[in-house]
Amino acid sequence: MSDRRPATPGFVGKRRSEHAALPPGQYLTTDFPVLSAGPTPPIPLDKWAFSLVTETGAAKEWSWSQFRALPSEPIVTDIHCVTRWSKLGTHWEGVSLDTLLAGVETSAGFAMAHSYAGYTTNVPLADLCGGKAWIAFRFDEKDLEPEHGGPARLLVPHLYFWKSAKWVRGLTLMGEDEPGFWEQNGYHMYGDPWKEQRYTGE
Repeated sequence: MSDRRPATPGFVGKRRSEHAALPPGQYLTTDFPVLSAGPTPPIPLDKWAFSLVTETGAAKEWSWSQFRALPSEPIVTDIHCVTRWSKLGTHWEGVSLDTLLAGVETSAGFAMAHSYAGYTTNVPLADLCGGKAWIAFRFDEKDLEPEHGGPARLLVPHLYFWKSAKWVRGLTLMGEDEPGFWEQNGYHMYGDPWKEQRYTGE
């Protein structure tokens, strides 16, 4: 009879997933669940615009036609929702934030993403640069559907998916970090799925 005692969860650390590509506490889905706190906003393309405002107030703005004229790229990535579903190998097309931020003079360390639905979420600027984030407008070779954030959403796949703001309409660069709508309502300021940073204090 063994005298070994079972280790407690706190001793062995956070739960591990059976699939190596899954962060702890996540499960795989082949669906694309729709999670929204409110109705899907109607956004005619001739009214759509994306703005970028620096911490000094300098601003750039792209209409839909100007945005779509920018170089875009395909993205294949895993996505992880804070509600615990993960979807692996998703296919997107979008404009890199590196393209939108090219030539922008800033010493900001953070950005606030703004949505046409009125929501906001904060992201460190370093997490939007270096090929880590896009403004995505296609999913699975089709125009991004409104319920998934179309015509365009922020895509920051290495963070929980609420950071990939649906119906994005712009970014404000900030010298200091500030909580967005979701973070003021209990979500984590950063949201690393591999560290299970789901809610404030985790």
